[in-house]
Amino acid sequence: MANTMEINFVKYRKIFFTISTVMILASVASLCLFGLRWGIDFVGGSVIEIEYKNNRPSLEEIKHSLKNIDAGEISVQEIGEKGIILRTQEISDEMHQRIIDALRPSGEFQETRFEFIGPVVGKETKDKTKIVIFLALVSILLYITFAFREVSWPVSSWQYGIATLIALFHDVLIPIGIFAILGKLYMVEISVPIITALLTVFGYSVNDTVVVFDRIRENLLKLNLSFEETVNKSLNETLSRSISTSLTTLFVLLAIFFFGGHTLRYFSLALILGISLGTYSSICLASLILISWMKRS
Repeated sequence: MANTMEINFVKYRKIFFTISTVMILASVASLCLFGLRWGIDFVGGSVIEIEYKNNRPSLEEIKHSLKNIDAGEISVQEIGEKGIILRTQEISDEMHQRIIDALRPSGEFQETRFEFIGPVVGKETKDKTKIVIFLALVSILLYITFAFREVSWPVSSWQYGIATLIALFHDVLIPIGIFAILGKLYMVEISVPIITALLTVFGYSVNDTVVVFDRIRENLLKLNLSFEETVNKSLNETLSRSISTSLTTLFVLLAIFFFGGHTLRYFSLALILGISLGTYSSICLASLILISWMKRS
């Protein structure tokens, strides 16, 4: 009776692969067309954030107030109901004061933030981020290969690690593609909190995938089933756990996204996208990749 109620994930694996391929290609296309809009944490520059006490002027009025300021290109972005963020190249305290003075006729406001990061510091931050990501990927591959050394049939233990990295690539690339679109349409920048969120997705996605792989390992060692049947049974056994865990996490993140303010909005969005995709890939992608490799061999 239980078998008749199981979802046959193996049967629909080509559909799942097609969905993932389309999303990945769309993400790559958005990255090629728009690129990422890096924040000052990575490229250097200055940020001024102000909050108007009454009505906020239009962006055209603000840009008109700044037209005589010789500070290079100044990007103006609205945040919240009454705030704006100005981004420009690295400026001196004198130029910073000139910008503030130029904005005073536009309305009464309070400056809530002013910071600048030099280009050398920004480059160093970007380089360190690449190193952290590389070390994380290598560590994940080595750990999974070692952890699943007991089940080297009908696929090798290192293939479990590669399948995990493919799922991880899927879970991170698609949110990055979405942020490329948001950067083009809404001037959303890739900041340290967003990178932190994506690195958190690394851990969450791997954890979800390892739970499924661990159940496959248990069933391979104790059940006398084919590899396809074992994978399908393991996916059904872990399905409710994966969905329940993800939903409880997503409820909190959605609350942060809608009520946590502008500072946390895109941090929570990156986690929402990554965790949702991580749940999907752990069920509909990683384990089914193992089956495709097994059939080819």
